[in-house]
Order: sequence, then C-alpha cells, then structure tokens
Amino acid sequence: MVCILGLQVCRDPRWGRCYESYSEDPKIVQTMTEIIPGLQGDIPANYPMNFPYINNDRIKVAGCAKHFVGDGGTINGIDENNTIIDWNGLKNIHMPAYHDSVRKGVATIMVSYSSWNGKKMHSNYDLITGYLKNKLKFKGFVISDSEAIDRITSPPHANYTYSVQASILAGIDMVIVPFKFVEFIDDLTLLLKKNVIPMSRIDDAVERILRVKFMLGHFENPMADRSLASQLGSQEHRELAREAVRKSLVLLKNGKTGDEPLLPLPKKAQKILVAGTHANDIGNQCGGWTIEWNGQSGNITVGTTILTAIKNTVDPSAEVTYNENPNKEFLNSNDFSYAIVIVGELPYSESVGDSKDLKIAEPGYSTITNVCESVKCVVIVISGRPVIIEPYLEKMDALVAAWLPGTEGQGVADVLYGVYGFTGKLARTWMRTVEQLPMNVGDAHYDPLFPFGYGLTTTPRELIAAQ
Repeated sequence: MVCILGLQVCRDPRWGRCYESYSEDPKIVQTMTEIIPGLQGDIPANYPMNFPYINNDRIKVAGCAKHFVGDGGTINGIDENNTIIDWNGLKNIHMPAYHDSVRKGVATIMVSYSSWNGKKMHSNYDLITGYLKNKLKFKGFVISDSEAIDRITSPPHANYTYSVQASILAGIDMVIVPFKFVEFIDDLTLLLKKNVIPMSRIDDAVERILRVKFMLGHFENPMADRSLASQLGSQEHRELAREAVRKSLVLLKNGKTGDEPLLPLPKKAQKILVAGTHANDIGNQCGGWTIEWNGQSGNITVGTTILTAIKNTVDPSAEVTYNENPNKEFLNSNDFSYAIVIVGELPYSESVGDSKDLKIAEPGYSTITNVCESVKCVVIVISGRPVIIEPYLEKMDALVAAWLPGTEGQGVADVLYGVYGFTGKLARTWMRTVEQLPMNVGDAHYDPLFPFGYGLTTTPRELIAAQ
C-alpha cells in the first residue's frame, strides 16, 4: 500500500504538512488523483463503479488517499487541529478529490487526525460511513492513521476501550496499532462479546480488506516481488526527477525596476559567488520524510546539491566561490560577476513544521541582505510553502521558488542557466505577512505579494540564439 496520495487542500501555509498538499485550489488537487490509475492500473470498461481496482500484474500497488477529510483547513494551520467550516464548504473545498478517487477505483482511504467542527474524524460515523461508504458507495477499506484512535480522547489513550468502540462503529476497517496491539485485540474482543460492536460491522471490514488483498494477488503470491528493486534510483528515475524539478520552479522576480532581466544567467563569468545554508545540502533540498521522519540537514543520501550542479553547468573558465554566509569585508574584497543565494526552511514533517511566523532558517535573511546589497543576486528559496520574504524582495535582482527539489539539484541549474526556460506557476498564494492568513484565491481580503497562478517565464538560450 502506497500512502502518497495526499488530497489535503492546504488553506493555511502555517500548517506543517502543507507541502504534502498539491494546492489551495481543490480543482488542482482533483487533477492529481490521476496518480491512482498510475499506481493501480486503468479501470477496464464495464467494471463495477466505486469498487477498488488493481491490475494484478505484480508491478501495480494499492493506493491510499488521505487524510479524510478537511485536514488542510484547520484553525491557524495547526496540525491535528479543528477545521471549522459548514457542510457546503467541506463538500466544495475538501471533498471533491475523494469523489474522483472513489470513481477511479482507489483501494484505501486513510482518515485524518483532525476534527470537523469539534468532532474527531476517527469517530465521525456521518462522514466515514454515512457519506464515504453509503453516499459515495466506496467499496475499498478505510484505514486509521497511526495511533490515531488513541487521540479520540483527550488526553490520548485516556479511555482506550471507548476509542476502539467509537472508531470501529464509525466505519474504520483497518487500524494502525504499532505498539499496544494486544490491548486493541482484547478491547475489540470484549466489545464484540458484549454486542456493543455487532459482528456485521467486523464482517464488513473483513470483506473490504480481503477484496483489496485478493486484487493484489496476496493469496497466490504473498511475498513482495523484488525483481525491480535494483532499478530504484536508476539514472532513468533521476532524469525524470530532474525534469520534475525544472518544471516546478517558479520565477517570482527577474530584474529590478528599470533593469534588464538577470535570468538566465551567463555560463561564462569571471567569478561567481554561491552563498546560503541550502546551497550544498541534500537534506535541506529534500525536506521531511527523507531517511528520517522529519528529514535532516546534511548530505544524507545520494544526489546532486545545487552548488555542485552550478559547478557542473558553468563554463570551465568561471571561478565558483562558495561562502555560506559571507560578511561585507569578504564581499567588498572580491569582484563577483553575480551571486546565487540559496536559503530556506530546515527539514520538518507534521506538527514539527507548524510555524507561526513562516520565516526561513537563520542566517538566511542576513545572507540575503549582505550579498544582495553588494552583488547582483538571484535568491533561490528552498521551502515546503510560501515564506516571508518582505522587506528583502527589493534587494534581490531575481527570486526563484524552488520548493523542495529533492536529490536532483541539477534541474535547478538547468533552468538558471537557460538550458530550459522557467514555466512554473504558483499553485498557492504567496502572502505578504502572516497576519493576512488564512488567505486564498477568491477571498474578499485577497492582497497577496504574488497571486495564485503567478509565475514569470524565460526563453531557453538556444531559442534566444535562434531568434
């Protein structure tokens, strides 16, 4: 089961899981449900509607859509918090991608840690059984998040028997219990013996789980097929990731008022400065969920840092100097043709990433100030979401949102130096200040620094030369 289909509609970038969301726009999130046939296979003609479908050719896997539902709309973007919104808002903003997922045969749906109008999702019968199973006719299985049923009560695990009862009766079919599974089994058995939970509820859960397992061929071939494992991380895969980096970069500024555009950068230059905490750090490029739960800084896996990519791309005659946080004396004593400053957020996941101020990691702002006041500069921001860049924007000659580009930093250099052009557009609003949040496209008080859909373009150097 592959739990990568995040259908969260992040409505507040202060949320630590915002980078798991494709957009603040539910239509974009709906579009991304096309990953389901990619994972599971295309549904044949005349296949029963709303039933999970997995092409049993041993290279397909069960997809898991998550987190049902509304976790991207919690108050102040606080993880596992309460989403306060009326039914129409929930249905029109947070629910549409689940409609598409069910229609495309998704195998499983994971429930959110969050609450809707004060009701914990893991105990919400009306939404799990009433809407998802009965209204949408979803025939796959519903799975809990890890230890999530414990959190039905406050403090967590305060009344575990009640948590088991409430979650199973709400319609959860499979429960992730990483540690206290004996207690779970004992409590569930007791509730069945007392007829608090009817056997019909268990029969329904078992039927749904077995349906998916049969489709996966687990009874004929219970062990995973590892024949393709050696291809993971192959050069072909890295080239595809590099292409994704190129296409996801968003150019937010290119030239100060009255000046010529800075990008694309010239490969031939006498002396180039590369600065910033994120210039030579694979871990920072990757962000959370990399090697460790929250990720970590450092060159923790195989890949190409942006610094290395720049060195690979520029003319051999160009001197590339790396100084993570240069001071004014260093800058004034060197004659740089231009500078590339790469700064951003440190890795995080889930609630660890909740942020009240949305500032980049220190000394990012001072690095921007020192460098961009001394040298023509392009600033590249590595982050899982929009971050605060005012009042520093006016100091920059160019600004690029690179998000979390992962291991293939060469994709950044490809576009910086005009091998390819900038084409990306913002899938979420870039605010001026955190006091504006939440602020999404269509809001009455909409006054962003960069609006939803914004993104400048550049022409590849080969096309410029041809013209």
